Amino acid sequence: MDLSTLQAVEENGGKFFDNGQQADAMEILQGYGMNLVRLRLWNDPFDENGNPYGAGGGDIETVLALAKRAKKLGVGWLLDFHYSDFWADPGKQRVPKAWRGMNEKELEQAVYEYTLQILNRCREEDIVPQMVAVGNELSNGLLWPLGELSPRRKLLAENSSAGAGESAEKYSDTGMGNSDGRPASSDQALEHAYKNVAAFVSAGIRAVRDFEKGQDFGIGSDIAKETAAPEAAPENKIPVMIHLDNGGNNALYRSWFDHYFANGGEDFEYIGLSYYPFWHGTLDMLQNNMDDIAKRYGKKLVVAEVSMGFTMEDYAAYEKLAPGERKGMATKPEIAAQVPYPMTPQGQVDFMRDCIRVIRQVPDNLGCGFIYWEPAWLPVPNVGWANAASCAYIQEPGPYGNEWANQALFDYDGNALPALQVIGEES
Repeated sequence: MDLSTLQAVEENGGKFFDNGQQADAMEILQGYGMNLVRLRLWNDPFDENGNPYGAGGGDIETVLALAKRAKKLGVGWLLDFHYSDFWADPGKQRVPKAWRGMNEKELEQAVYEYTLQILNRCREEDIVPQMVAVGNELSNGLLWPLGELSPRRKLLAENSSAGAGESAEKYSDTGMGNSDGRPASSDQALEHAYKNVAAFVSAGIRAVRDFEKGQDFGIGSDIAKETAAPEAAPENKIPVMIHLDNGGNNALYRSWFDHYFANGGEDFEYIGLSYYPFWHGTLDMLQNNMDDIAKRYGKKLVVAEVSMGFTMEDYAAYEKLAPGERKGMATKPEIAAQVPYPMTPQGQVDFMRDCIRVIRQVPDNLGCGFIYWEPAWLPVPNVGWANAASCAYIQEPGPYGNEWANQALFDYDGNALPALQVIGEES
């Protein structure tokens, strides 16, 4: 379960119930089989005046507090590095404020040092994660523009003119342009970006490996040497996940991982897939992709993000925002209509049962489980996807608000939904 917003929900009045009895959300979820909590980490989710960007926090202090709660229950946790100060996904992978202006090698070293620094902090707090995701939904790369794989990158290269325009500015001094600042061909630009992505991700993986060993080879740096962890016992090995979105898109996964390995990417243990039935195709497409990449790469597979709606009823009265301040649910009616499961409590039950069966059928027992995304993000006030500080940072006008409340595993009043029962039984 991804519970990254849980602390903020609780602080703003969210309460949780199972069979009418109020209880801690983590304890309720553990009772239905939860054995791993996924927590996203943003580098510096605060503006220059110290105002938080919202969306649950995402800073190291919030992450550690939630991880410690999970540990007390005997539940493991996954540390999800975004390598950004706010949301990172296929539509945006912003370089953290502190890393702006860095070239490829400097970014590579920054990823290594930051990853090692955070893991050492976890060790100091006696809360080392059971798994690490190096990057979040990396389908279009990370640390843009140097690690950008999106179609927009190719278009920039194809449509630029010599020495002028946005592309020339972005591509000069990156190793991707010609001597006059004009970008190379779109194919060359994309291949170079794949090389950068492999280098950035590999830097994070090397930091995990060096943390395990208590050594700091790889890229290395004075900072890394000063913060190197003590010798780690063999049982402290931390599996690494590389996570893409669009779990029904087999061509994406083949292309991405083929390029990653062709560019010398470091080895890892898990491939994570995001799968939302309203965005990422049918469950048959997910099955086909998981079956194929299990055979092709031999990695363990986890559906690292999944959810399904239980209602299409509005929750404006809970958020207490003016209509113009609300973004509203992500599953707009036209999107929900495309899903072969109704967004009802029973539809949520049926979808989760079928999704678990798909994972179980992956060859060689490589389908290892799923992480439900934000099952406890109730529509309480002040816990939306963004706020004034973060919208100023990303240069978007808003609106704010909760987009996910109708996809939680608790209803708007915090009552556990029937899908939890089937998750407990099937898992």
